[in-house]
Amino acid sequence: MRGLALAIALACACAAQAAPSEEEESALDPDFAQGRQALEAKDWPTAIRSLNSAALRDTRNADIQNYLGYAYRNSGDLALAFMHYNRALQLNARHRGAHEYLGEAYLMSGNLAKAEEHLALLGRICLIPCEEQGLLAAKIAAYRAQARGK
Repeated sequence: MRGLALAIALACACAAQAAPSEEEESALDPDFAQGRQALEAKDWPTAIRSLNSAALRDTRNADIQNYLGYAYRNSGDLALAFMHYNRALQLNARHRGAHEYLGEAYLMSGNLAKAEEHLALLGRICLIPCEEQGLLAAKIAAYRAQARGK
């Protein structure tokens, strides 16, 4: 009986130390919160500045790297976008958002094959179709349609 109680206590302690959600993280790090708000406002320079500050303190956060990639991509800097998306995937190879956004960045650079690779990876990561998979599939379909129309 004591062993069971100890196992339950350890499980509770481990659950309490689980990674915080994005909302919890925003409350803990004002730069992360400001960066996310700037992304929503499409204020790319502020997003980049705030998220870079948050990334200095939290070097293992795949979400911050993904958001930096998104901000750089939307500001027109694909080289830095690719760098941050790849860093997000180094930290979390199953990061659905990073796969989706990286696929979109590949479409922006004209690399349909690489975008399709990330769509296929999302197909393996998402046990059932997920939002990121659907969004990237739609972007690829639009890209193909535009290419046919040229």
